[in-house]
Amino acid sequence: MFQFGSFKLDAPERRLVRNGVEIPLPHKVFTTLHLLVENAGRLLTRERLLEQVWPDVAVEEGNLSHNISILRKALGEQASGETYIETVPRVGYRFVAPVSKIAAATGTQNKSESAAQRSRQEIRFCVTNDSVSLAYATTGTGYPFVKAANWLNHLDFEWDSPLWRHWLRDLGEHHTFIRYDERGNGLSDWDVEDMSLEAWVHDLETVVDAAGVERFALMGISQGGPVGITYAVRHPERVSHLILCNAYARGWNHRGHPEKTEERRALKTLVRLGWGRSNPAFSQMFTNAFIPENAAPEHQQWFNDLQRMSATGENAARIMEVCDDTDVRSLLSSVAVPTIVFHSDRDRIVPSEEGRILAAEISNARFVPLPTANHIFLAGEPAWRKFLEELEGFLQW
Repeated sequence: MFQFGSFKLDAPERRLVRNGVEIPLPHKVFTTLHLLVENAGRLLTRERLLEQVWPDVAVEEGNLSHNISILRKALGEQASGETYIETVPRVGYRFVAPVSKIAAATGTQNKSESAAQRSRQEIRFCVTNDSVSLAYATTGTGYPFVKAANWLNHLDFEWDSPLWRHWLRDLGEHHTFIRYDERGNGLSDWDVEDMSLEAWVHDLETVVDAAGVERFALMGISQGGPVGITYAVRHPERVSHLILCNAYARGWNHRGHPEKTEERRALKTLVRLGWGRSNPAFSQMFTNAFIPENAAPEHQQWFNDLQRMSATGENAARIMEVCDDTDVRSLLSSVAVPTIVFHSDRDRIVPSEEGRILAAEISNARFVPLPTANHIFLAGEPAWRKFLEELEGFLQW
């Protein structure tokens, strides 16, 4: 049984009660409410809700919108001025009221903190010199910690994703954690003319200026690595620590592997043609590459959803092309800020050799190999715990 505000929701009995008075709801409407409440604070996509409310039945999205409209009236949102269900345009819905779980047998409350009761992120927008609108988010308090954008991001959808929620939780525990959606994807402008490393560096400059942070720790994951390296060389007075994680200085076109370059060219064609479609084989290919170890079905589903909402296939391929053509190796000897390099020892996206190059050519950089094949560390795996321990020690240096 769940409680929120003056309401109690009894899932086994399928009853919604307010101040002792039952509010009758149609079967599918109750199911919609139950899904939202038990996932309070989490963004549920329209596709996910349609699949769970109407399993094995193809229905129009208007059916879901109709259910949400009935729920808003039943909860009295307009009359009370309270908001229980938040609409995320083009994406889905989130139940935003604090929810407590009640032990039905005794009636005593077993208060479990929901995502809605956690510190919420604040999303704002800024505009670059070439008139591109960028979305950036802050969460937590403490010394500023900035994450350069990587392929691909969506600030709102990441908030409770199985891949990123532990990053947001743990890195925002002792820091003001700042991240953003790069141009061409997420909540930032999709229709952009300039897609280049130089544009990405200017985007980072724009975001940190808009966020009002003068000095900060800077983390570059994967493609965020060359962006962070370039920024640190240009603005050493503003970067107190540089954290590189499964990053690189040179893209595939500069690594001397012609066969891999051909594979990447083919992959970009597949991305342009198959991105965002409900193709399990296509999604599994990305899941196996990014998180080949301990990946659960929810990870694959999240990758599926991310493709549909984060970017067009054309933009995803354009970003890949810039990554492959990147080469900032000549800048490594000019990095003058304290640097730590983390790299998965069996990474399939960025070979560990690239991490060793970073550590060897950046003066006094520390190299920390991590025991995993995952490009993005999952919660609970030893690599994540080691990453946090080493990072904490580095930031106190």
